[in-house]
Amino acid sequence: MVLDTDTALKTAELLLQINAIKLRPENPFTWASGWKSPIYCDNRVLLSYPPIRNYVREQMARQVEKHYGRPDVIAGVATGAIGIGILVAEQLGLPFIYVRPEPKGHGRQNQIEGYAEKGQSVVVVEDLISTGQSSLKAVDALEAAELKVKGMFAIFSYGFDLAEARFKARGLSLNTLSNYESLISQALKTGYIDQNQLETLKSWRENPEKWNP
Repeated sequence: MVLDTDTALKTAELLLQINAIKLRPENPFTWASGWKSPIYCDNRVLLSYPPIRNYVREQMARQVEKHYGRPDVIAGVATGAIGIGILVAEQLGLPFIYVRPEPKGHGRQNQIEGYAEKGQSVVVVEDLISTGQSSLKAVDALEAAELKVKGMFAIFSYGFDLAEARFKARGLSLNTLSNYESLISQALKTGYIDQNQLETLKSWRENPEKWNP
């Protein structure tokens, strides 16, 4: 992963401003997985803020081309990355498709919505990378449809070792606008968190699955 430091810090700053990322070390969230976490990230919030939405769209489009060249198609992962994926595709003037977690249970039973031809190259857009499992399921579906996945680009990643190992095992390139280190650095700089909260956030990041507040 190659991170543009200035963009990573700016993205973190903007996400904190609109509460897309919430840091609550003293009153942790519970994720769907059951993990306790001092952080919660919902990047879909940025779609409601045109200036921030435009910044993320332009930066993601620029970096997609920089890291992967120009693909034939942009694919968003449902549901969180549909909106941002469409914006990136529009910025690049490319077709857009999206991938469901599972095939629909009725109608044509599609898992991939939209049109793409076999053999076309795809860059997958995600809003967030945590363990990487759901993101890689989308890649599985695209490859099963005989599309060539060039890589994945996300707004934010927690940088978990588990996710990095999964992407490495698949030989799949992952890049992001921002990450956990940039986030807590920006949060501390702007006074969003204090030094004690910083230590809590660092300890969680070292072993999130077993962290106990």
